[in-house]
Amino acid sequence: MGNVLDGKIVVITGAASGIGLATSNLLMSEGATVVMVDRNKAALDELVAASDGKAIAQVTDLLDAESCAAMVSEILAKTGKIDILYCNAGTYIGGDLVDTTAESIDRMLNLNVNAVIKNVHAVLPHMIERGVGDIIVTSSLAGHSAIKHEPVYSASKWAMTCFTQTTRRQVNKHGIRVAQVSPGPVISALLADWEPERLQAVKDAGAVIEPSEVASAVLYILSRPRNVTIHDMIVLPTNVDA
Repeated sequence: MGNVLDGKIVVITGAASGIGLATSNLLMSEGATVVMVDRNKAALDELVAASDGKAIAQVTDLLDAESCAAMVSEILAKTGKIDILYCNAGTYIGGDLVDTTAESIDRMLNLNVNAVIKNVHAVLPHMIERGVGDIIVTSSLAGHSAIKHEPVYSASKWAMTCFTQTTRRQVNKHGIRVAQVSPGPVISALLADWEPERLQAVKDAGAVIEPSEVASAVLYILSRPRNVTIHDMIVLPTNVDA
């Protein structure tokens, strides 16, 4: 009996660390070839070298308009097809809005919203032509709850919840499934901006999860029969309070 994703080409953005790296490793173990997308070339080279031929590096800076626009075509030149696109790259701003800079707001919205929409827009003609595909987006618990500590981040993830819902309804007739995974707090670099007292408190309370637990949710979404779409999976630490 083969692995769930034998022969599949999976593209994962933000793949050099955190949820992206954990998901890359899990999906490779299930038979997929993973195109690891990140702007950190040195990290990608090291990870690909250790992948036993299961990973392909794609150096893309999603905040650079030309680099972002070229991503899908560059990947197709390497692989010939894309079965699954997992838009995972993102960034975080926490704290009071009045303390946030305009530059930080632009960066977050460009990465968390604009780059995702552009990546999906770029891959859809290829998937529509093939009549099959899966698109997954990393949203967040913050895409379902108005969390007072993170108004800009929450706004970006609410946007993704709307985007995945509406896009799914447009493309399911083409055999394309669109889903999102919505984690609560995850132990990753995205929490680096949390106030130290808040971060320590959630760690002490067991209110954070590991990236591998989000990766398992992504695998569950992808492994359902084609007549089933798990549109959104909210993955929470048992002790989270939000």
